[in-house]
Amino acid sequence: MSLLEWKDEYRTGFPSIDYEHQTLILAINDIFEDSSSDQESLLSALAEIHALVEAHFALEEKIMRDQRYPAYIPHKQDHERLLDEIRDIMDAVEKYGKIDTGVALGERLSAWFAVHFASLDKDLHAMIGA
Repeated sequence: MSLLEWKDEYRTGFPSIDYEHQTLILAINDIFEDSSSDQESLLSALAEIHALVEAHFALEEKIMRDQRYPAYIPHKQDHERLLDEIRDIMDAVEKYGKIDTGVALGERLSAWFAVHFASLDKDLHAMIGA
C-alpha cells in the first residue's frame, strides 16, 4: 500500500516538474513501505527526501522569480512549511529513536501534497503556461 498516489490532476504540463513530483512521491512511499529501517537508515532516507524537495522547490522558485509570478511569496511560504514538516519528523526520529514514520508522513505530507499540487502548483503552471 502506498502512502501517496500520483494522480493525473497533479500534472503541471512541465515534464521536468511532473517527473520531480513523481520522484518525490516514490521516495516518500519507499520510507512508508519500509517498516524495517533502523534509526540511521530512516534519518538518511528523510534527509534524502528533504534534499530532493529543497532542490525541487529551488527550481520552482527560480521559475516563479523569472516569470515575476505575483503569488511567489505565499507559494514559497507553503514550500517552507513542507520543509519544516520534514525537518520536524527528522528531529523526532533523532530525539526519540524510531517513530511511526508512516503515520507521521501520512498526517503531515499526504494532505500537503494533494492541496499544494492541486492548488498552488496548478495556479502557477496555468499562469505561466506549459
